[in-house]
Amino acid sequence: MLSNIRLLTKRQRKKKGDKFSDDENDKSNSEVSLRKEVKEEGSSGSKVTLSGLLNFIDGIWSACGGERLIVFTTNYVEKLDPALIRRGRMDKHVELSYCTFEGFKVLANNCFKIETHPMFDTIKRLLSEIKITPADVAENLMPKSPMDDADKCLSNFIEALETTKDEDLLSLRQSSLIKEDENVKHGSHIKENGELHEDNRIMKVTKQ
Repeated sequence: MLSNIRLLTKRQRKKKGDKFSDDENDKSNSEVSLRKEVKEEGSSGSKVTLSGLLNFIDGIWSACGGERLIVFTTNYVEKLDPALIRRGRMDKHVELSYCTFEGFKVLANNCFKIETHPMFDTIKRLLSEIKITPADVAENLMPKSPMDDADKCLSNFIEALETTKDEDLLSLRQSSLIKEDENVKHGSHIKENGELHEDNRIMKVTKQ
């Protein structure tokens, strides 16, 4: 009787062990399959071709029953293929330029309901010297707290413009220094035709 009980207990333990092993194998196989799918998706990454993009755009135009507007934006319109931006696909081209003083006054009126301010002259001068987008102007004009009034926000905006101007001047000076270093490295050399280039001046050299 006792031996039968031991045999039954042993069989039950074996079944539980087999079940646990099967669960572990299923889990391991699932993880391997998932990694494989992710790897395949990452390696096969979809690539958009010009032909596919044109077919997509033309398909939208032909499929819509009523009027539909599609807006495309880019920072490098000169790099786009002429077939993509021709009339019929993109009928209206709108250039969103940097913020002008007139655009600034519209934003200031929207934020503070003012049409003129003593600080406007300083802002007009700075806007004529640097380039800043309307989005950056709006970000600097918007009050950061309920206590911020027009005077404080305009003062902060002037500080931001002056900081941007200083950064532009620093970048320009660094570019000039780099260019000067390149000119020094390649400043003096003799070409096969007998011309000597030194300090951007050309002198004829007589071959001996």
